[in-house]
Amino acid sequence: MDDLMAARSQMALSLGFHIIFACIGMVMPFFMATSHYFYLKTGDLNYKNLTKAWGKGVAIFFVTGAVSGTMLSFELGLLWPAFMEHAGPIFGMPFSLEGTAFFIEAIAIGFFLYGWDRFSPWFHWITGLIVGISGLASGILVVAANGWMNSPSGFDYVDGKYINIDPIAAMFNDAWFTQALHMTIAAFVATGFAVAGIHALMLLKGKNIGFHIKAFKIAIIFGGIAAVVQPISGDISAKDIAKRQPEKLAAMESHFETKKQAPLLIGGIPDLERKTVDYSIKIPGALSFLAHGDFDAVVIGLDQIPEENHPPVLVTHIAFQIMVFTGMIMVGLGLLYFFAIWKKQNWINKKWFLKLFIAATPLGFIAVEAGWTVTEVGRQPWILYGYMKTSEALTPMPGITYSFIVFSLVYLSLSLVVVFLLYRQIKAVPELYSNQNKTTESIQ
Repeated sequence: MDDLMAARSQMALSLGFHIIFACIGMVMPFFMATSHYFYLKTGDLNYKNLTKAWGKGVAIFFVTGAVSGTMLSFELGLLWPAFMEHAGPIFGMPFSLEGTAFFIEAIAIGFFLYGWDRFSPWFHWITGLIVGISGLASGILVVAANGWMNSPSGFDYVDGKYINIDPIAAMFNDAWFTQALHMTIAAFVATGFAVAGIHALMLLKGKNIGFHIKAFKIAIIFGGIAAVVQPISGDISAKDIAKRQPEKLAAMESHFETKKQAPLLIGGIPDLERKTVDYSIKIPGALSFLAHGDFDAVVIGLDQIPEENHPPVLVTHIAFQIMVFTGMIMVGLGLLYFFAIWKKQNWINKKWFLKLFIAATPLGFIAVEAGWTVTEVGRQPWILYGYMKTSEALTPMPGITYSFIVFSLVYLSLSLVVVFLLYRQIKAVPELYSNQNKTTESIQ
């Protein structure tokens, strides 16, 4: 493994690890605030206990996300110093504002966790809501910085120098809104289905039915609504990418030849030598329509892009197909749940129904990881699209392979710690709240 591949692999590992905690940190506080709201309105202790349990989970993910996010900040400077030298003054504003949002979130979490019976009930609820709002803002600001890497703006590039810097224009670049919208909805989908799956498992085991049924419903309503609207966001993103980064769209669809009435491919394995895609299902004209709103529109293929600027087609295409496939499964499950509460409420107590959502527990995060693979790998070979290639930004420091190994071990250790803490938290729920959650409900 050469230094460039080691550096890219380390960054991929770091981002892939951190994005899970970023998604949960953006969304889980809203679940917590919703449960808290229902407790304040109904006085049902199940909601209070659920709020406290989710609050502890939020704290665990907040701390882990803070650690992994801090490591990412160091890695940007460690691995890509040439990029940070030029990019820092331009896109530093969203990172600075993200730090402010993180600071507010940390204070609000402290108030919420230790505010029980110390603050007025509704003020206490507001502190929990602030945790969610500030976490959501943090995520959007980081995505804005990534959007700038995909759509550079806010500067003039003259004689190899970045001048006339406008940080506001850089932050509100052409890609920030579509990426932030898609990522935010994806975070709700992933977290909603993951949390719903965990509580569905507890329901299947017949443990604390009153507690877990309320948790399941809150999570799947958030996740299901987000899943159903996500294809709209995906369509907006696809049309934006078709204009700004046609080579990324071409890699996503393994679209080798520029043509009218370009077909949309479902599945398939690209053959890079023959410039074809094997085993795919083709929908004639659909890619032209999705990219440009016209079945007869011309879609630029990789034949119009210099070969040295081609993204890794195989990885990008497969990641895109995984994202779409898992996303559509969750759309179906979301619609199934809403049909159940409309027409077939008894389904919610059926084992087959719960098993579907248990099986879907990891799908949202698989889709998120695949989506970020499309975003990052599909931009290659550029670290700053159109201005600086990834190879040009690499540190001259030797031994990056060893750094990759060390960071991999750190992230593995963090993962084990988080899994252990969450396991203890989930296992403790029946013991902590069993006396307050007596119920005669059973799973059929």
